[in-house]
Amino acid sequence: MSVRTALITGGSRGIGAEVARRLAGEGYHLTLAARTLDTLEQTAARVRAETGAEVQPVVTQMNDLDQVRALVKTHEERFGGMNALVLSAGTGTAGAVADLPAKAYERMLDVNFRAPLTLVQAALPLLRKSAADDRERGAKIVALASITGVAGEAGLAAYGATKAALISLCETVSLEESANGVSATAVSPGYVDTDMTAWKRAVLDRSAMLTTGDIAEMVLAVTRLSRNAVVPNIVLSRAGDQLWRA
Repeated sequence: MSVRTALITGGSRGIGAEVARRLAGEGYHLTLAARTLDTLEQTAARVRAETGAEVQPVVTQMNDLDQVRALVKTHEERFGGMNALVLSAGTGTAGAVADLPAKAYERMLDVNFRAPLTLVQAALPLLRKSAADDRERGAKIVALASITGVAGEAGLAAYGATKAALISLCETVSLEESANGVSATAVSPGYVDTDMTAWKRAVLDRSAMLTTGDIAEMVLAVTRLSRNAVVPNIVLSRAGDQLWRA
């Protein structure tokens, strides 16, 4: 079989960068997408140096659906197929339902749901092609959701709603596409120690958060499963006396 390839959004830092490092270590060649060129190129260079993988950085604004579609085309032109699509790009704004500005929830809808849906639509022909070539594993979509998409949390209603939509999307994609060897899994963690959770550090110590390695390990496990295994959602809660909370 030819070399496996993956497209990873949000691939320049945090969870996405750690997933990139792990997949490259498994022999995948990668397209990494993020909005900031310098950070993206630095991550790509680091992954190349560490693993020897071929890594293509592509600057992409996830709230621009034309750029999102072009990202898939760029991956296709370089690699021809796609064994894994990892949807790690995301954005969040905390706020009570009564007070959340429309601009804030519209951006969350764009980045956390519209962009993933558009990426899945654009990538499905490539995923089906790679699934047909890889009769053992098929092809995988893994979407970084949130435990707030499973159990609501005060102050995170809009963010959680976009992640609940992402979880539902993964379930339906598997229902429609798993017969073609393409399945989708949501990974729904509590707070992970990344730049995105820096706003919580005054009340939640970093040592109490999940690590990017915890999440990357789950993503890697999904990519290793056979084409017959469909995992709708993986929830990772933090240690402590409350299970269903971020």
